[in-house]
Amino acid sequence: MPTQIARLSIILMLMLPVLTGCNMVVMSPSGDIAAQQRDLIVISTILMLIIIVPVICLTLYFAWHYRQSNTAAKYDPEWHHSTGLEVVIWSAPLAIIIALGAITWVNTHKLDPYRPLDRIDAARPVTAAVKPINVEVVALDWKWLFFYPDYGIATVNEMAAPVDVPVNFKLTASSVMNSFYVPALAGMIYTMPGMETKLHAVINKPGEYEGLSSNYSGDGFSHMRFKFHGLDQAGFDQWVARVKQGGTMLNRDAYLKLEKPSIKEPVRYYASVEDGLYEAVLNMCVRAGQMCMKEMMHVDMMGGGGIESRENKAKLEHDNRHADSAGGHTEEAAPGATFPETGNPSGSEEPAEGIEERQEEPAAMNHDMHKM
Repeated sequence: MPTQIARLSIILMLMLPVLTGCNMVVMSPSGDIAAQQRDLIVISTILMLIIIVPVICLTLYFAWHYRQSNTAAKYDPEWHHSTGLEVVIWSAPLAIIIALGAITWVNTHKLDPYRPLDRIDAARPVTAAVKPINVEVVALDWKWLFFYPDYGIATVNEMAAPVDVPVNFKLTASSVMNSFYVPALAGMIYTMPGMETKLHAVINKPGEYEGLSSNYSGDGFSHMRFKFHGLDQAGFDQWVARVKQGGTMLNRDAYLKLEKPSIKEPVRYYASVEDGLYEAVLNMCVRAGQMCMKEMMHVDMMGGGGIESRENKAKLEHDNRHADSAGGHTEEAAPGATFPETGNPSGSEEPAEGIEERQEEPAAMNHDMHKM
Protein backbone atom coordinates (compact mmCIF):
# COMPACT_ATOMS: atom_id res chain seq x y z
CA MET A 1 0.00 0.00 0.00
CA PRO A 2 2.71 2.60 0.82
CA THR A 3 4.38 1.75 -2.51
CA GLN A 4 1.16 2.44 -4.44
CA ILE A 5 0.66 5.77 -2.65
CA ALA A 6 4.23 6.75 -3.47
CA ARG A 7 3.72 5.90 -7.15
CA LEU A 8 0.49 7.90 -7.26
CA SER A 9 2.23 10.88 -5.67
CA ILE A 10 5.03 10.75 -8.24
CA ILE A 11 2.51 10.62 -11.11
CA LEU A 12 0.63 13.63 -9.74
CA MET A 13 3.85 15.58 -9.34
CA LEU A 14 4.82 14.80 -12.94
CA MET A 15 1.40 15.96 -14.15
CA LEU A 16 1.60 19.36 -12.42
CA PRO A 17 3.86 20.99 -15.03
CA VAL A 18 1.47 19.82 -17.75
CA LEU A 19 -1.59 21.13 -15.93
CA THR A 20 0.00 24.54 -15.48
CA GLY A 21 -0.14 24.98 -19.25
CA CYS A 22 -3.92 24.55 -19.35
CA ASN A 23 -5.93 27.58 -20.46
CA MET A 24 -8.40 28.04 -17.61
CA VAL A 25 -10.40 30.61 -19.57
CA VAL A 26 -13.69 29.66 -17.88
CA MET A 27 -12.22 30.50 -14.47
CA SER A 28 -10.33 33.54 -15.78
CA PRO A 29 -12.71 35.22 -18.26
CA SER A 30 -12.51 38.67 -19.83
CA GLY A 31 -16.21 39.55 -19.94
CA ASP A 32 -18.42 40.66 -17.06
CA ILE A 33 -21.15 38.06 -17.68
CA ALA A 34 -18.61 35.24 -17.80
CA ALA A 35 -16.97 36.65 -14.65
CA GLN A 36 -20.29 36.60 -12.78
CA GLN A 37 -20.87 33.02 -13.94
CA ARG A 38 -17.37 32.15 -12.71
CA ASP A 39 -18.15 33.68 -9.32
CA LEU A 40 -21.35 31.62 -9.11
CA ILE A 41 -19.36 28.44 -9.79
CA VAL A 42 -16.80 29.32 -7.10
CA ILE A 43 -19.40 30.26 -4.46
CA SER A 44 -21.46 27.14 -5.15
CA THR A 45 -18.37 24.93 -4.93
CA ILE A 46 -17.28 26.48 -1.62
CA LEU A 47 -20.75 26.06 -0.10
CA MET A 48 -20.83 22.40 -1.09
CA LEU A 49 -17.30 21.83 0.20
CA ILE A 50 -18.41 23.06 3.63
CA ILE A 51 -20.30 19.77 3.90
CA ILE A 52 -18.19 17.53 1.69
CA VAL A 53 -14.78 18.20 3.30
CA PRO A 54 -15.89 17.45 6.92
CA VAL A 55 -17.70 14.31 5.74
CA ILE A 56 -14.58 13.05 3.94
CA CYS A 57 -12.35 13.88 6.91
CA LEU A 58 -14.69 12.21 9.40
CA THR A 59 -15.00 9.14 7.18
CA LEU A 60 -11.22 8.73 7.13
CA TYR A 61 -11.00 9.42 10.88
CA PHE A 62 -13.68 6.85 11.78
CA ALA A 63 -12.08 4.23 9.54
CA TRP A 64 -8.75 4.81 11.28
CA HIS A 65 -10.01 5.25 14.84
CA TYR A 66 -12.36 2.26 14.86
CA ARG A 67 -10.02 -0.12 13.10
CA GLN A 68 -9.86 -3.64 14.45
CA SER A 69 -6.39 -3.24 15.92
CA ASN A 70 -7.38 -0.21 18.05
CA THR A 71 -8.54 -1.84 21.27
CA ALA A 72 -8.77 1.56 23.02
CA ALA A 73 -11.72 2.66 20.85
CA LYS A 74 -15.03 2.63 22.72
CA TYR A 75 -17.35 -0.17 21.61
CA ASP A 76 -21.06 0.53 22.25
CA PRO A 77 -23.31 -1.83 20.28
CA GLU A 78 -26.44 -0.54 22.06
CA TRP A 79 -26.03 3.07 20.87
CA HIS A 80 -28.70 4.10 18.40
CA HIS A 81 -29.57 7.80 18.78
CA SER A 82 -28.17 11.22 19.65
CA THR A 83 -30.38 14.31 19.46
CA GLY A 84 -27.41 16.67 19.29
CA LEU A 85 -25.80 14.69 16.47
CA GLU A 86 -29.09 14.57 14.54
CA VAL A 87 -29.42 18.36 14.81
CA VAL A 88 -25.93 18.87 13.41
CA ILE A 89 -26.38 16.29 10.65
CA TRP A 90 -29.64 17.82 9.38
CA SER A 91 -29.34 21.53 10.15
CA ALA A 92 -25.97 22.13 8.47
CA PRO A 93 -26.96 20.65 5.05
CA LEU A 94 -30.34 22.36 5.27
CA ALA A 95 -28.67 25.74 5.79
CA ILE A 96 -26.30 25.10 2.88
CA ILE A 97 -29.19 24.11 0.59
CA ILE A 98 -31.16 27.25 1.52
CA ALA A 99 -28.14 29.49 0.87
CA LEU A 100 -27.22 27.69 -2.36
CA GLY A 101 -30.81 27.78 -3.60
CA ALA A 102 -31.17 31.50 -2.87
CA ILE A 103 -27.90 32.42 -4.61
CA THR A 104 -28.69 30.24 -7.60
CA TRP A 105 -32.24 31.61 -7.95
CA VAL A 106 -31.06 35.23 -7.85
CA ASN A 107 -28.19 34.71 -10.30
CA THR A 108 -30.28 32.59 -12.66
CA HIS A 109 -32.58 35.57 -13.22
CA LYS A 110 -29.78 38.13 -13.13
CA LEU A 111 -27.71 36.23 -15.73
CA ASP A 112 -30.63 35.39 -17.99
CA PRO A 113 -29.15 35.64 -21.53
CA TYR A 114 -32.32 37.42 -22.73
CA ARG A 115 -31.96 40.12 -20.06
CA PRO A 116 -30.33 43.35 -21.27
CA LEU A 117 -27.18 44.33 -19.42
CA ASP A 118 -27.45 46.76 -16.53
CA ARG A 119 -23.71 47.12 -15.96
CA ILE A 120 -20.41 47.16 -17.85
CA ASP A 121 -18.59 45.68 -14.89
CA ALA A 122 -18.89 45.70 -11.11
CA ALA A 123 -18.00 49.39 -10.92
CA ARG A 124 -19.76 50.82 -14.01
CA PRO A 125 -23.49 50.69 -14.77
CA VAL A 126 -24.92 50.89 -18.28
CA THR A 127 -26.12 54.44 -18.86
CA ALA A 128 -28.28 55.98 -21.56
CA ALA A 129 -25.12 57.31 -23.22
CA VAL A 130 -23.83 53.78 -23.84
CA LYS A 131 -24.96 52.54 -27.25
CA PRO A 132 -24.75 48.76 -27.70
CA ILE A 133 -23.84 47.08 -30.98
CA ASN A 134 -26.05 44.45 -32.59
CA VAL A 135 -24.76 41.18 -34.00
CA GLU A 136 -26.93 38.61 -35.80
CA VAL A 137 -25.44 35.11 -35.74
CA VAL A 138 -26.24 32.20 -38.06
CA ALA A 139 -24.86 28.72 -37.36
CA LEU A 140 -24.12 27.05 -40.70
CA ASP A 141 -22.64 23.65 -41.57
CA TRP A 142 -19.86 23.99 -40.32
CA LYS A 143 -19.05 27.65 -39.92
CA TRP A 144 -20.36 30.80 -38.30
CA LEU A 145 -21.89 33.75 -40.16
CA PHE A 146 -22.06 37.13 -38.39
CA PHE A 147 -24.22 40.05 -39.54
CA TYR A 148 -23.54 43.59 -38.30
CA PRO A 149 -26.80 45.37 -39.21
CA ASP A 150 -25.58 48.69 -37.76
CA TYR A 151 -22.66 48.71 -40.21
CA GLY A 152 -24.12 46.77 -43.15
CA ILE A 153 -21.35 44.15 -43.15
CA ALA A 154 -21.02 40.42 -42.50
CA THR A 155 -18.18 38.03 -41.75
CA VAL A 156 -17.55 34.30 -41.66
CA ASN A 157 -15.63 32.69 -38.79
CA GLU A 158 -14.49 36.01 -37.34
CA MET A 159 -16.15 38.65 -35.25
CA ALA A 160 -15.09 41.69 -33.27
CA ALA A 161 -16.55 43.98 -30.63
CA PRO A 162 -15.34 47.13 -28.90
CA VAL A 163 -14.24 46.80 -25.28
CA ASP A 164 -16.74 47.91 -22.61
CA VAL A 165 -19.61 48.16 -25.11
CA PRO A 166 -22.66 45.89 -24.64
CA VAL A 167 -23.25 43.41 -27.47
CA ASN A 168 -26.80 42.35 -28.29
CA PHE A 169 -26.76 38.97 -30.05
CA LYS A 170 -29.60 37.47 -32.07
CA LEU A 171 -28.92 33.87 -33.01
CA THR A 172 -30.42 31.27 -35.32
CA ALA A 173 -29.30 28.27 -37.40
CA SER A 174 -29.68 27.19 -41.00
CA SER A 175 -30.20 23.44 -40.61
CA VAL A 176 -29.55 21.69 -37.27
CA MET A 177 -29.44 22.85 -33.66
CA ASN A 178 -26.08 24.19 -32.58
CA SER A 179 -24.60 26.11 -29.66
CA PHE A 180 -22.72 29.41 -29.71
CA TYR A 181 -19.99 29.69 -27.08
CA VAL A 182 -17.21 32.18 -26.38
CA PRO A 183 -15.90 31.06 -22.95
CA ALA A 184 -14.18 34.38 -22.24
CA LEU A 185 -17.35 36.35 -23.03
CA ALA A 186 -20.42 34.53 -21.67
CA GLY A 187 -22.09 31.16 -21.31
CA MET A 188 -23.22 29.16 -24.31
CA ILE A 189 -26.57 29.73 -25.99
CA TYR A 190 -28.34 27.39 -28.40
CA THR A 191 -29.18 28.21 -32.02
CA MET A 192 -32.10 26.51 -33.78
CA PRO A 193 -33.44 26.75 -37.35
CA GLY A 194 -36.62 28.76 -37.64
CA MET A 195 -36.17 30.15 -34.13
CA GLU A 196 -34.27 33.06 -32.63
CA THR A 197 -32.43 33.10 -29.32
CA LYS A 198 -30.79 36.09 -27.66
CA LEU A 199 -27.65 36.79 -25.69
CA HIS A 200 -26.42 39.98 -24.03
CA ALA A 201 -22.74 40.25 -23.12
CA VAL A 202 -19.76 42.60 -22.91
CA ILE A 203 -16.01 42.13 -23.28
CA ASN A 204 -13.90 44.09 -20.79
CA LYS A 205 -10.35 43.28 -21.88
CA PRO A 206 -8.78 43.62 -25.34
CA GLY A 207 -7.48 40.44 -26.89
CA GLU A 208 -8.13 37.56 -29.26
CA TYR A 209 -10.46 34.89 -27.90
CA GLU A 210 -11.65 31.49 -29.07
CA GLY A 211 -15.24 30.90 -30.12
CA LEU A 212 -16.66 27.48 -30.86
CA SER A 213 -19.65 25.25 -31.29
CA SER A 214 -20.42 23.37 -28.08
CA ASN A 215 -23.16 21.12 -29.48
CA TYR A 216 -22.30 18.22 -31.80
CA SER A 217 -23.71 18.92 -35.27
CA GLY A 218 -22.06 16.51 -37.68
CA ASP A 219 -18.86 15.83 -39.60
CA GLY A 220 -17.25 19.27 -39.35
CA PHE A 221 -18.22 19.98 -35.74
CA SER A 222 -14.68 19.85 -34.33
CA HIS A 223 -13.51 22.55 -36.78
CA MET A 224 -16.51 24.84 -36.26
CA ARG A 225 -14.49 27.55 -34.53
CA PHE A 226 -13.98 31.28 -34.94
CA LYS A 227 -11.91 34.16 -33.57
CA PHE A 228 -13.48 36.82 -31.39
CA HIS A 229 -11.51 40.08 -31.21
CA GLY A 230 -11.93 42.45 -28.30
CA LEU A 231 -10.74 45.85 -29.57
CA ASP A 232 -10.71 49.44 -28.41
CA GLN A 233 -13.06 51.74 -30.30
CA ALA A 234 -10.36 52.89 -32.74
CA GLY A 235 -9.32 49.29 -33.42
CA PHE A 236 -12.93 48.25 -33.96
CA ASP A 237 -13.50 51.10 -36.43
CA GLN A 238 -10.40 49.99 -38.32
CA TRP A 239 -11.69 46.40 -38.38
CA VAL A 240 -15.03 47.55 -39.82
CA ALA A 241 -13.21 49.63 -42.44
CA ARG A 242 -11.05 46.62 -43.38
CA VAL A 243 -14.15 44.44 -43.84
CA LYS A 244 -15.79 47.08 -46.05
CA GLN A 245 -12.64 47.54 -48.09
CA GLY A 246 -11.79 43.87 -48.66
CA GLY A 247 -15.24 42.32 -48.66
CA THR A 248 -17.72 41.33 -51.36
CA MET A 249 -21.51 41.44 -51.62
CA LEU A 250 -23.58 38.94 -49.62
CA ASN A 251 -26.88 38.45 -51.39
CA ARG A 252 -29.25 35.50 -51.43
CA ASP A 253 -27.40 33.63 -54.14
CA ALA A 254 -24.08 34.03 -52.32
CA TYR A 255 -25.71 32.89 -49.08
CA LEU A 256 -27.18 29.75 -50.67
CA LYS A 257 -23.69 28.78 -51.85
CA LEU A 258 -22.21 29.57 -48.43
CA GLU A 259 -24.95 27.58 -46.71
CA LYS A 260 -23.80 24.30 -48.24
CA PRO A 261 -21.72 22.13 -45.86
CA SER A 262 -17.99 22.83 -45.79
CA ILE A 263 -15.21 22.13 -43.30
CA LYS A 264 -12.40 24.47 -42.22
CA GLU A 265 -13.97 27.41 -44.01
CA PRO A 266 -11.55 30.38 -44.15
CA VAL A 267 -12.40 33.81 -42.81
CA ARG A 268 -14.53 35.77 -45.26
CA TYR A 269 -15.58 39.42 -45.35
CA TYR A 270 -18.73 40.87 -46.90
CA ALA A 271 -18.70 44.63 -47.44
CA SER A 272 -22.46 44.82 -47.96
CA VAL A 273 -25.48 42.63 -47.22
CA GLU A 274 -28.76 42.35 -49.07
CA ASP A 275 -31.62 43.91 -47.14
CA GLY A 276 -33.70 41.43 -45.16
CA LEU A 277 -31.29 38.52 -45.60
CA TYR A 278 -31.06 37.65 -41.89
CA GLU A 279 -34.86 37.74 -41.57
CA ALA A 280 -35.11 35.44 -44.58
CA VAL A 281 -32.61 33.03 -42.98
CA LEU A 282 -34.53 33.15 -39.71
CA ASN A 283 -37.84 32.46 -41.48
CA MET A 284 -36.25 29.76 -43.68
CA CYS A 285 -37.27 31.37 -46.96
CA VAL A 286 -34.04 32.48 -48.64
CA ARG A 287 -34.71 30.59 -51.86
CA ALA A 288 -37.21 32.13 -54.25
CA GLY A 289 -40.68 30.64 -53.94
CA GLN A 290 -40.28 29.39 -50.39
CA MET A 291 -42.98 30.07 -47.83
CA CYS A 292 -41.62 31.87 -44.78
CA MET A 293 -42.13 30.47 -41.31
CA LYS A 294 -44.09 33.54 -40.23
CA GLU A 295 -46.46 33.07 -43.19
CA MET A 296 -46.96 29.41 -42.37
CA MET A 297 -47.63 30.23 -38.71
CA HIS A 298 -50.17 32.83 -39.78
CA VAL A 299 -51.95 30.20 -41.91
CA ASP A 300 -51.97 27.82 -38.93
CA MET A 301 -53.26 30.56 -36.63
CA MET A 302 -56.15 31.22 -39.02
CA GLY A 303 -57.17 27.55 -38.91
CA GLY A 304 -55.15 26.08 -41.76
CA GLY A 305 -55.32 26.37 -45.52
CA GLY A 306 -57.71 23.50 -46.21
CA ILE A 307 -57.37 21.28 -49.25
CA GLU A 308 -55.70 24.07 -51.22
CA SER A 309 -52.76 23.96 -48.79
CA ARG A 310 -51.36 20.91 -50.61
CA GLU A 311 -49.87 23.40 -53.04
CA ASN A 312 -47.67 24.67 -50.20
CA LYS A 313 -45.68 21.43 -49.94
CA ALA A 314 -42.99 22.49 -52.40
CA LYS A 315 -42.78 25.91 -50.74
CA LEU A 316 -42.02 24.30 -47.38
CA GLU A 317 -38.97 22.30 -48.48
CA HIS A 318 -36.45 24.42 -46.60
CA ASP A 319 -33.27 22.31 -46.54
CA ASN A 320 -31.02 23.68 -49.27
CA ARG A 321 -27.69 22.34 -48.01
CA HIS A 322 -27.44 19.74 -50.78
CA ALA A 323 -29.17 21.57 -53.61
CA ASP A 324 -27.44 21.74 -56.96
CA SER A 325 -26.53 24.97 -58.68
CA ALA A 326 -29.67 24.86 -60.84
CA GLY A 327 -31.90 25.20 -57.82
CA GLY A 328 -32.93 21.54 -57.72
CA HIS A 329 -31.90 18.86 -55.28
CA THR A 330 -29.30 16.20 -55.88
CA GLU A 331 -29.67 12.59 -54.85
CA GLU A 332 -26.39 12.63 -52.94
CA ALA A 333 -26.84 11.90 -49.25
CA ALA A 334 -25.81 14.43 -46.66
CA PRO A 335 -22.40 13.88 -44.99
CA GLY A 336 -22.90 11.48 -42.15
CA ALA A 337 -26.49 10.69 -43.19
CA THR A 338 -27.88 7.17 -42.81
CA PHE A 339 -30.67 5.17 -44.44
CA PRO A 340 -33.34 3.17 -42.63
CA GLU A 341 -32.78 -0.54 -42.12
CA THR A 342 -35.31 -1.25 -44.85
CA GLY A 343 -32.66 -0.30 -47.42
CA ASN A 344 -34.93 2.36 -48.93
CA PRO A 345 -34.57 6.11 -48.43
CA SER A 346 -36.77 7.58 -45.71
CA GLY A 347 -40.24 8.47 -46.98
CA SER A 348 -40.03 5.96 -49.84
CA GLU A 349 -43.29 4.27 -50.86
CA GLU A 350 -41.43 1.12 -51.98
CA PRO A 351 -41.77 -1.93 -49.67
CA ALA A 352 -38.80 -2.90 -47.52
CA GLU A 353 -36.15 -5.03 -49.19
CA GLY A 354 -36.62 -8.72 -48.53
CA ILE A 355 -40.16 -8.19 -47.22
CA GLU A 356 -43.14 -9.01 -49.36
CA GLU A 357 -45.76 -6.30 -49.69
CA ARG A 358 -48.58 -6.92 -47.25
CA GLN A 359 -51.81 -8.05 -48.86
CA GLU A 360 -55.18 -6.75 -47.80
CA GLU A 361 -56.92 -8.91 -45.23
CA PRO A 362 -60.07 -10.74 -46.31
CA ALA A 363 -63.29 -8.98 -45.48
CA ALA A 364 -64.44 -11.88 -43.28
CA MET A 365 -61.31 -11.65 -41.15
CA ASN A 366 -61.77 -7.90 -40.81
CA HIS A 367 -65.35 -8.49 -39.72
CA ASP A 368 -64.28 -11.09 -37.11
CA MET A 369 -61.58 -8.84 -35.76
CA HIS A 370 -64.05 -5.98 -35.48
CA LYS A 371 -66.42 -8.16 -33.40
CA MET A 372 -63.54 -9.19 -31.13
